Amino acid sequence: MTKICVYPGTFDPVHYGHIDIVRRALNIFEYVVVAIAKNPRKRPLFSVEERVDMFRESVKDLGEGRVIIEPFDGLLVNFMKKYNTKIIVRGVRLFTDFEYELQIAMTNYNLDKVETLFLMPSQELIHISSSIVKDVASHHGDLSKMVHPYVEKKLEERFL
Repeated sequence: MTKICVYPGTFDPVHYGHIDIVRRALNIFEYVVVAIAKNPRKRPLFSVEERVDMFRESVKDLGEGRVIIEPFDGLLVNFMKKYNTKIIVRGVRLFTDFEYELQIAMTNYNLDKVETLFLMPSQELIHISSSIVKDVASHHGDLSKMVHPYVEKKLEERFL
């Protein structure tokens, strides 16, 4: 039986904390499906196609084909049926993250008996969020310790 998990999110933009969660998940699962939510309600800075592209570029040297990146719309539990898995991986940084994530995890379990595995990013990355990355980028700050160089370039272009 192939062990597959789904790592969902908006990833607007992907940062090193996200990549760290993928790396950790690859220690447990054979494949990690990164499910990038279209989610227009969040008014993302980047289109879903751009977010998929940035994530692919950020993990191209990771996992030798074990990381699958795909956009999705609608209920995550429905998307997961495509991969015949019932395991979600989510990154949590702080207790406040956990409260929100627990609500979502319980909803997914009630919808389709989907289990959620919570992973924490490495200590040196735990403070990074996509909101902080966008804020630093909008003020032309140093992003080199937060995002892959390709993502940094895309952010610089966006905030010229």
